[in-house]
Amino acid sequence: MKKEKLRGKDLVAIGYKDTAVRSLAMLLVGKGYKYSSKEEKLQLLQQVIKKPKNYTQHSTLGPVAIKLMDEQAKEETYAFSDKPFKIYGADGIEEGAKDQMKQAMSLPITADGALMPDAHYGYGLPIGGVLATKEAIIPYGVGVDIGCRMCLSIFDAKGSYIEQNKSQLKKIIQDNSRFGKSIFDDNDRDDAIFDRPEFREIGLLRSLIDKAYSQIGSSGGGNHFVEFGWVEIKDINNDLNLAVGNYLALLTHSGSRGFGAKIANTYTNIAIKKRNLPKSTAHLSWLYMNEQEGQEYWIAMNLAGDYAAACHHHIHRRVQKALGIKKLHQIENHHNFAWKEQLADGADVFVHRKGATPAHKGAWGIIPGSMTAPAFIVRGLGNTQSINSAAHGAGRAFSRRKAKESFTKKMLREVLKTNDVELIGAGLDEAPFAYKDIHSVMNAQQELVDVVAPFYPKIVRMDSGK
Repeated sequence: MKKEKLRGKDLVAIGYKDTAVRSLAMLLVGKGYKYSSKEEKLQLLQQVIKKPKNYTQHSTLGPVAIKLMDEQAKEETYAFSDKPFKIYGADGIEEGAKDQMKQAMSLPITADGALMPDAHYGYGLPIGGVLATKEAIIPYGVGVDIGCRMCLSIFDAKGSYIEQNKSQLKKIIQDNSRFGKSIFDDNDRDDAIFDRPEFREIGLLRSLIDKAYSQIGSSGGGNHFVEFGWVEIKDINNDLNLAVGNYLALLTHSGSRGFGAKIANTYTNIAIKKRNLPKSTAHLSWLYMNEQEGQEYWIAMNLAGDYAAACHHHIHRRVQKALGIKKLHQIENHHNFAWKEQLADGADVFVHRKGATPAHKGAWGIIPGSMTAPAFIVRGLGNTQSINSAAHGAGRAFSRRKAKESFTKKMLREVLKTNDVELIGAGLDEAPFAYKDIHSVMNAQQELVDVVAPFYPKIVRMDSGK
């Protein structure tokens, strides 16, 4: 006697509302359970829809369980609520950035947050936003340029070396840095990072390894830079254990290039589909850490952060080799990243610092100003109200579009001449006037960091935009 055929309406009756999920379930159960009765098939599918999490690894119905979890996540309702957060330098922060932070604080996964004095409007989390979340991570809370970071090398040469060897130093920067779409022609790209198993274990990372290889040691566009300047040591009792005086130094700012951007956008789109939040908060969509995609993003993000560090190390290695001068210190720090940490109350969280510097007690960091303003070598004070964080720079006062409309090349030439800075590349969108006053930003975070020494840029290279 022929077994009764399973029909779509049978699956609707037990809760399979989505047409695509129904079709997949009927196909797979038909192939995998040819000799089971209709009742047995329906009982099995009923168990899957009740507890899909238990069946994600099922040899036959795993794909159905995964799709069911995605559908159920879309139907999930979230409780949004206002939560307080600390703002540093509030008078210098635009309302749009504060409103974005309020939105982020209202998420059901949010445990704590803070806004740094360099904050300005961004996508999802504002630039300068610090957000601690429970059991979940927000790809756009980290940002597109994953692991964007600062790196400073201090050399065994006086600051006066710059004025005495300006032409040579300009050539060294031009020969040993690349920006935007430009990459190095040579094959001096070997790095242990390309042996990492993550590149083989996750499909997206496998597809990006060639891009990562071609771009290693280069910098992006926008506000990324490679610059020579000097570090000024004023106090004989300093944390760097250097004698009082000025020292030649190289400062770089860049991130994980197209490699990190692809990771960020891919997992942001996955998070948006899974959470189905209102349009106004869509870019704050999160991935739970017990989801496969959440684990994948965490692994990919950490790899991208290490890749960003490797890019800086290649630049500094190339430059030091060309200089032929001993390196005394190297200081570096991430921003645009997420860390597993504990809050003051002991709660385990994921701390997103989108354009914010880690400032745990004693932690080294570099906070830059602009192409004519000093950067500052700092050590964190471990302030729990800021979630152990500080500003990552001066912060923009003008958007890129507004800067291009507001300033002229003549204005830029004059301010460079006044500050005795040589500029290679860069457009008006990166003019010093486009940034907040770094001294005001530093004054607003005296509770967050101690200043060890300033760095004054003198030869600056940025992307020409061409």
